Amino acid sequence: MRDVAAFAEFTAHGGRVAAARARFGGDDWIDLSTGIAPWSWPVTGPLGLERLPEPAAITALEAAAAAAFGVADPARVVAVPGSDLAMRLLAPILAAERPAVRTPGYAGHRAAWPDAEPVADEPGDHDLFVLASPANPDGRLLDAATAERLAAAMTLVVDEAYADPAPDLAPRASDRLIVLRSFGKFYGLPGVRLGFVIAGDRVAAALRAMLGDWPVSSAGIAIGTAAYRDRAWQQAQQQRIVAAGAALDALLAAAGLACVGRAPLFRLIACDDAAALFATLADHAILTRPFADRADRLRIGLPPPAAAARLAAAFEEFRR
Repeated sequence: MRDVAAFAEFTAHGGRVAAARARFGGDDWIDLSTGIAPWSWPVTGPLGLERLPEPAAITALEAAAAAAFGVADPARVVAVPGSDLAMRLLAPILAAERPAVRTPGYAGHRAAWPDAEPVADEPGDHDLFVLASPANPDGRLLDAATAERLAAAMTLVVDEAYADPAPDLAPRASDRLIVLRSFGKFYGLPGVRLGFVIAGDRVAAALRAMLGDWPVSSAGIAIGTAAYRDRAWQQAQQQRIVAAGAALDALLAAAGLACVGRAPLFRLIACDDAAALFATLADHAILTRPFADRADRLRIGLPPPAAAARLAAAFEEFRR
């Protein structure tokens, strides 16, 4: 059995293709480490990079996002330069004395609240609880009734980076139930660095004051506004994601790999020697996500159809 510690540079988060290329060689890498849709919304038209963003354009972006999230009041939807940064901005605004974070979970939650207590299920005597829904990496969903019960006892921050197209809590957001949304994963454009915080009036106002006049780029505004208004593309993307997930499930089953967690954009598999499987896939220039604390788990994002044959060949080599 290989030691997952040998691949420590890949366990913090996904997306380290340059490190993988330097470690394993190869050029034509398929990045399945991040859970980002392999189809991107088509960027066309002017992006407004020659001028500063207009306040009205930011307002239009937030209105388009609010409509897509089912949020009635766009004033409660705050555009941010990525939901990961939003967590770090929220930490001083919320000023919790006894924070807790769900474990296993996203490393960025602990980075934003380094003193938080890790909690496997529900928190006890805490005044802030941070978790993801769907959870990263096992895909667990937080239902609305549980969210509202927890928010009645403490401030609840729900990271819905992988919520598209799964059910979400955004319409229920308040100053006690704060929801984060990510643009890049579902729309296949993580480099845009665009996200949203949906909260009540107090938290939204405090966050806007902290962000200042130009919270996101002109390119992010133009792309995000058009993409959130493009309902036909959203429906087609959902269909692509469902089909790709079914194809990935079939590949995993054929390879004898057990799926123990899932979200629309990724699968979590159990494997006695996940580090060896990670290395075998990397030898085929396929990057996945290992975990420092679980040597028997590997997360795999949705592959584009053209990558299926290479993924199947890597699985077959591992089985031998």
